[in-house]
Amino acid sequence: RNHGGGHVSPRPAGDAEAKPRVGPAATPVPRFAPQPSMDVAAYLSRIGYRGPTEPTLETLRGLHRCHLFAVPFESLSVHCGEPITLALPLLYDKIVRRRRGGFCYETNGLFLWLLRALGFRAAGLAGRVRNRFTGRLGPPRDHLVLLARLGGQRFLCDVGFGDGFLEPLRLEPGLEQPQEGGTFRLGLAGGVWALERLRAPGEDGRLLYTFTLEERELGDFAAMCRYHQRAPSSVFACKSFCSRPQPGGGRLTYMGWRLIATRGGERTETP
Repeated sequence: RNHGGGHVSPRPAGDAEAKPRVGPAATPVPRFAPQPSMDVAAYLSRIGYRGPTEPTLETLRGLHRCHLFAVPFESLSVHCGEPITLALPLLYDKIVRRRRGGFCYETNGLFLWLLRALGFRAAGLAGRVRNRFTGRLGPPRDHLVLLARLGGQRFLCDVGFGDGFLEPLRLEPGLEQPQEGGTFRLGLAGGVWALERLRAPGEDGRLLYTFTLEERELGDFAAMCRYHQRAPSSVFACKSFCSRPQPGGGRLTYMGWRLIATRGGERTETP
């Protein structure tokens, strides 16, 4: 995956049954069930959220934005010899207690626990990210995204994609949804949803990733989590980066020894 969210695909896009070679089977990991030992108040303090906690759209938007601005999208663990295991207490310790970031399985996995602990009806979904260089989709379970249900509406949430949307998106095909981070649109064909970013309202969009509504558990992503830590074709394994959006638009990213700032289509690099 690139630092803006594009995975490097280890298999052709059409090979839906392809499974990455990830070495020996891992020890089974916990499901997404809430863990009583986790401190919700400490989690909210970590992301700087001070608003209401009732399961409403206002709360969901606030939590989503605060999480993105506080918790970076990063691959530093991979390059520091720190194994990533998809166990919620370990993710909580890393992100909340040690104030670190992570990639999608970590940040979205932990954010899902928070939403459920606050009373939201939320689920994990599997996505396939489009590589911006090859145009191909990654393998199944290449990306973890979230779905929250509020009343009769459904919302897509994602705090682990890099340069994505800042606020939850209504799960409604064809609806253009402008926000601070850009204009986004969801499409639906054959049971597969597609997320696009639009340069301008009404224009053709650029595909970011696809996903289905089949609910997944955290353990379903264990193999791909190992893959992205080890495979030379995964950008997480071959590039060290740490990235976070900036209030008012734009993004700051450390990529190797470079500091990259983007805002309004402009990009500057500092060695």
